[in-house]
Amino acid sequence: MLEIDRLEFRYPEQTTPWHFHFQVEAGECLAIQGPSGSGKSTLLSLIAGFLQPEAGRVLWQGQPIHKTKPWQRPITSVFQEHNLFEHLDVLTNIGLGIHPGVKLAAADQQRIDSALAKAGLDGFGNRMPGELSGGQRQRVALLRAILRQQPILLLDEPMTGLDMDTRQVLYAMLNDEKARGATLLLVSHDEEDRRTLADRHWNL
Repeated sequence: MLEIDRLEFRYPEQTTPWHFHFQVEAGECLAIQGPSGSGKSTLLSLIAGFLQPEAGRVLWQGQPIHKTKPWQRPITSVFQEHNLFEHLDVLTNIGLGIHPGVKLAAADQQRIDSALAKAGLDGFGNRMPGELSGGQRQRVALLRAILRQQPILLLDEPMTGLDMDTRQVLYAMLNDEKARGATLLLVSHDEEDRRTLADRHWNL
């Protein structure tokens, strides 16, 4: 279980902090909803460890993780900026999510090749991020996150720029992650994303 326990945060220009308090079970997808500026992306950054709260805790399976470094948390994230390494090809970008040294076993290589093919990127392993369209970059970022198979997956507008056929493939992969017990937090303005992936909604 992921627990957000009385978490508080504010930017310097804010007079009143945001307050977050909820729980998400393993194998569940929670859609976080609210108007622009209500703190949805900030909340994901707090959980991921990219921002530090003023108060409160983030717990996973009863253990606090809010003071650990981002790379030490059982979390992988997909944000709108894609966050691909521009000097590394697609295969290496995805492989880094599986093994930090990109020491991939044959089975890992096969998983990547299969995922690329499913997502309409067959043969793209040697391409550089700069050679990809925005939608293709988004697919690579999503595949990297999915193939990491971390217990917690944070998704911030994950399907931006993707056509419906590609979305259906990625929906299936994300639902498979839920089936294996992953906890998903979803921020999306797209009703279809929320309808297909979310088990329940939490409003800011």
